[in-house]
Amino acid sequence: MKWRGGKQSTNIDDRTGRSSGAGGKLVAGGGIGTVIIAVLFFLFSGGDISSLPDVLGGSEQAANYQTENVAANDYTEEKEFSAVVFGHLEDYWQAVFQERQESYQDPTLVLFTDSVQSACGYATSQVGPFYCPADEHVYLDLSFANELANTYGASGDFAMAYVIAHEVGHHVQNELGITQQLEKIRQQVSDTEYNAYSVRLELQADYLAGTFAKYLAGETYQGQPILEAGDIEEAITAANAIGDDTLQKEYQGYVVPDSFTHGTSAQRVAWFNRGYQYGDLSHGDTFNESTLDLTDQ
Repeated sequence: MKWRGGKQSTNIDDRTGRSSGAGGKLVAGGGIGTVIIAVLFFLFSGGDISSLPDVLGGSEQAANYQTENVAANDYTEEKEFSAVVFGHLEDYWQAVFQERQESYQDPTLVLFTDSVQSACGYATSQVGPFYCPADEHVYLDLSFANELANTYGASGDFAMAYVIAHEVGHHVQNELGITQQLEKIRQQVSDTEYNAYSVRLELQADYLAGTFAKYLAGETYQGQPILEAGDIEEAITAANAIGDDTLQKEYQGYVVPDSFTHGTSAQRVAWFNRGYQYGDLSHGDTFNESTLDLTDQ
């Protein structure tokens, strides 16, 4: 992916190097890394899925933090990359909502080190990237790129771009009112039943990340295509590496489908590919899709 020197988002809150005191448990929406934590909770709680941490919601009052461009604050390539990807996401989703004649509020990208306090609670870098609907912020510890590459074998800049796009996909769901609908359902169903809804929410975010990839495939920078050979494969590798079944097999040697919250590797790849194929919102209704594996498509 060509990104060096690209336009950076100004909706960046750089908190790297700051310490955050512990607070309440995280109740953020749909972080990619939360599936890893969920697996560990399942293991150490004796298989009781009611012990899984919340991965959607949060109603605490959002804190006010200064927003600034990363170029002015302890520059690193990782910060520039994240800000450029976030800028592309802003351009894309603003255009999509404008075409729909609907308003869209850009989220804020919070860069942090080790731990962070959000309006959804306190989180460490172990949680992985996450979106908090209570303050409409995407939270990202830049060390996750190394973990994605070294632990899960998903290297390459577009693997990380997929991660960021997935989290912004949760913001899009929030803007469309999908998050709020799911929160109402959450109060009416069992944990096992809600897990099935959570899977559909996550797969839709993967689909939205795919539509973003489709958009970038048609964009250029300084006369050259932004996407390069192998970029889509990097995203697919990342989606495959963090499926519920793949992670559960790795951590415990077997899978428990009722505990899935993000979808299988095959499902995550299929929905990302579907988004990349169609590049629109109309083909991403995971909630009314009978076959999430998309094997009959």
